[in-house]
Amino acid sequence: MTPLDFRDGAAPTPEPEEPARFRAAVEAMGTASVHPRIELAPIRPPQRLAPYSYALGAEVTRPDTNVVPVDSEGDAFGRLILLHDPAGQEAWHGVFRLVAYIQADIDSALAADPLLPEVAWSWLVDALDSRTPFTALGGTVTATSSVRYGDIAGPPRAHQLELRASWTVADTAMRPHVEAFCEVLAYAAGLPPAGVTRLDVRRDESTE
Repeated sequence: MTPLDFRDGAAPTPEPEEPARFRAAVEAMGTASVHPRIELAPIRPPQRLAPYSYALGAEVTRPDTNVVPVDSEGDAFGRLILLHDPAGQEAWHGVFRLVAYIQADIDSALAADPLLPEVAWSWLVDALDSRTPFTALGGTVTATSSVRYGDIAGPPRAHQLELRASWTVADTAMRPHVEAFCEVLAYAAGLPPAGVTRLDVRRDESTE
């Protein structure tokens, strides 16, 4: 805690204490079990979307092997943001809102599939439906392709999938929502089925 300095005639304004429900929701996010190649860690959340917020960053790691693949694996990452407004917000229809973002490199065959947006969206709907109640789900799916020219590193053609979504959560039971989010990230990254590992995500005290 920073010592108070009264030289300017006023004490610093203390930060408001986090509500117990918000703290419980954050703790629940840290109990999720996810694919062993997905790493989660707290990141700095946005500050103006809600009175209280918390965020996890997710990244798909590459296998620890000395074998150099013929085709390098694509990158896949995401973030999941918890927003809490004790007074509620009309657009949320509740006091908790989750905001998800996923980006993944995909191969040309998948990128050429005209049904890719529908399929990617169904990953999220099915992952949530199979685990937990939710309401007011909305979002977008975008598939992009780029071509590199001249002296620039990387493959000559690259394809990416982006998914942005948000939904309302009824209570503090956030574990299944984190697991659903990571399942979608695993699908987007093309990870093979695997066992799960238990997380022990701790809050980043340096950002508080």
